[in-house]
Amino acid sequence: MPATVEVISNLERRMTVSVPMKPIEEEINQRISRLVRTAKLPGFRPGKVPLKIVQQQYGAQVRDEVLSNAVERTFSDAITENQLKVAGFPNIEHKPFVEATEHFEYVATFEVFPEVVLGDLSKVKIEKPVLELSEADVKRTLDVLVKQRATYEPVKRAAKIEDKLNVSLKAFMDGNEVESTGPEGIDLVLGEGGRVADFDDQLKGEKAGAEKTFDITYPENHKPEQIAGKTVSYQVKLNSVSQAKLPKIDEDFARSLGVEDGNVEKMKEDIKQSLEQEVDKRIKAKLKEQVFSSLIENTSVELPKALIGIEIDRLMQAARQNLQQRGVDLSNVVLEPEMFQDQALRGATLRLILMDLVNKNSLQANADQVRSMVNVFSQSFEHPEDVVRWYYDDPKRLDEPAALATEENVVSWVLGKVKVLEKKIKFDELMGNA
Repeated sequence: MPATVEVISNLERRMTVSVPMKPIEEEINQRISRLVRTAKLPGFRPGKVPLKIVQQQYGAQVRDEVLSNAVERTFSDAITENQLKVAGFPNIEHKPFVEATEHFEYVATFEVFPEVVLGDLSKVKIEKPVLELSEADVKRTLDVLVKQRATYEPVKRAAKIEDKLNVSLKAFMDGNEVESTGPEGIDLVLGEGGRVADFDDQLKGEKAGAEKTFDITYPENHKPEQIAGKTVSYQVKLNSVSQAKLPKIDEDFARSLGVEDGNVEKMKEDIKQSLEQEVDKRIKAKLKEQVFSSLIENTSVELPKALIGIEIDRLMQAARQNLQQRGVDLSNVVLEPEMFQDQALRGATLRLILMDLVNKNSLQANADQVRSMVNVFSQSFEHPEDVVRWYYDDPKRLDEPAALATEENVVSWVLGKVKVLEKKIKFDELMGNA
């Protein structure tokens, strides 16, 4: 199977492959012969259709299938033989299959994975947050848990922070309706976060029955990106205003948090342990973020266009799903690939760097590390052993914990190369409440 490879650019290759037709024709004839034994056509008993009629009926389809399989098989063999690592999908061109005689020739144009050149990490500085939990941190967290379990009773006064409101709203962007709660409305608590503060400010001081129209211009760094820097017009009707009634911190409250015997002190200790786990998780996340950024900043790599395109498609699909989950009518939203260009460049670059580091330094997660990651996942469920069993019932389910465990190996490897500077940090800053 002769194959010639032409270098078009640093990453682009053009490969011409010539496939002899004799074995192809033999396979076509074998398939036709098998079809003769099973073919069902009007006017003939099963298995009694003449060979010539079977060829007329199915010959072109069988030929196309066999040659398509041959292209796929020989392309794989050719890139292996020429030690090429294809990035993305090849563009394959050939004459119509029916014109193939002694040889069938096709031309595959594709990109290859680039060389990844890692810079000197010894000059990179990474800050490691350092935090020691205090009793005050535990108390503030307990206060949050109390507020989360508040009951609400209607009031006739104007709305203020920490009141629960039921609102019916419609949102418009560029003149098109992009969100609607319907007449039943939605509940929200003023000042709870998760929204831009301007939205809550518009509703403070209003009473049940009030209707209001206002615009919100979202920050350039807002998530999701589709409304970042955009102005959204809202039509809001305030259906009800309710004030919070906080529960007492007693045995019943402790039981509501899973402490079976209602021991309040045990509940506080459980909260502290949970906070320690969350602090550890967030410190690791901040370290990972810095490590990944430093890798991107200190690595030289030319990105294949195919990988950027794949990453853009992935991000656009994720954005569509996110908007659908929020009840947005996608027929009124236009998502352009350019909106995801910068994010795709970063994501594709990072994937290439991580893949290269893992392969060159044997950083793949081992079985024990994967199991440890699965155990971490399972701890947030009521029956952890069932979760572990679920993961191991299907090996494909281990892909995510294996990938995360491998990322941890990369982070550890990089932290061993850079300068790590400890920085004391406050609890609220780490939790994003500053």
